[in-house]
Amino acid sequence: MRLAIVRQRYTPYGGAERFVERALAALAARGVEIALITRRWPAGGDPRIAPVVVDPPYLGRTLRDLGFARAVCAAVARMPGTLVQSHERIACCDVYRAGDGVHAVWVEERLRELPAWRRPALAASPYHRYMLAAERRLYASARLQRVICISRMVQTEIHERFGLPRERLPVIYNAIDPAAFHPGLAAHRTAVRARHGIAADACVFLLVGSAYERKGVARVLEALAAVPAPAHLVVVGRDRHPARYAALARRLGVAARVTFAGPQTDPKPYYGAADAFVLPTLYDALSNAVLEALACGLPVVTSDRCGAGELVAAHGAGAVCGARDVGAIAAAMTGLLDAGARARAGAGALAAMRPLTPEAMAGELLALYDGLLPG
Repeated sequence: MRLAIVRQRYTPYGGAERFVERALAALAARGVEIALITRRWPAGGDPRIAPVVVDPPYLGRTLRDLGFARAVCAAVARMPGTLVQSHERIACCDVYRAGDGVHAVWVEERLRELPAWRRPALAASPYHRYMLAAERRLYASARLQRVICISRMVQTEIHERFGLPRERLPVIYNAIDPAAFHPGLAAHRTAVRARHGIAADACVFLLVGSAYERKGVARVLEALAAVPAPAHLVVVGRDRHPARYAALARRLGVAARVTFAGPQTDPKPYYGAADAFVLPTLYDALSNAVLEALACGLPVVTSDRCGAGELVAAHGAGAVCGARDVGAIAAAMTGLLDAGARARAGAGALAAMRPLTPEAMAGELLALYDGLLPG
């Protein structure tokens, strides 16, 4: 039996890679051979994986993805009897993991956010037009047997937009390693706050995410202006224009209550320093950052366009607001200034993550493969 995983840019610590890694040992024990179709295979890669490198030349991201898709399908044609699971929008796969959600929904949300004069350029973008067409081809493919949805939000979007029955759309949430993210990270609280000059008694809201526009940093800054001091916001992550957000904080009069910590190799101490987590994202199929916050026992304020919001809502672990509803975001943050409210939501956060262990995720993957891998 052979399983081929398609991942254009393989990084040992990427989300998709961690997702598959949990099942490798169990699959190998069953005699399943694992191949990885990718552009690059890192030195010292997992010896249980047989790399299949396809790296056609390209110019620009549209031709990059198109060329890779064609090369993958040519490689797959030479691998009869292999179950193919793709993490890219490629029509020659048996299983697709919708880790980025639905591109059509993301484009719609992005268009809503842009000023009118910028919308035609996005709508006419060759890259987005290619991605939308590739997405349609993928879901219309006769070969496609299952789509792994990383949230019920994504399951509903695919079902409603592309007509696939829900029984072909299993939901398998990402797992978070409880040895890495847990309430014990609060041991970093004093040191991190001292490093950034944050008052010990401030209620600290943490936002972890790169690409600030998508993650809703501007809306959190606007909301913070309506939240009583000494509430403080810490932003961890990268953006191409960080100065714009620092300037916005100054205009709103909250600069002294905002810390832009930038990208961090290890964000775990920042989870430990926080009292709550906020991410009013425009669109996130799930958001590992939200899951990490929940695993640390942090209450979460997120948007209804974040798949992880369904876990927050189901377990009373915080609040789910409209991504653009600054008033609702501010009200939710203000409500979490109360220590009792934070404690109750924090207990819900831990309950939400309790079943989402790496072992449980591996079991769900194996159950899926059992029904699809040739005998």
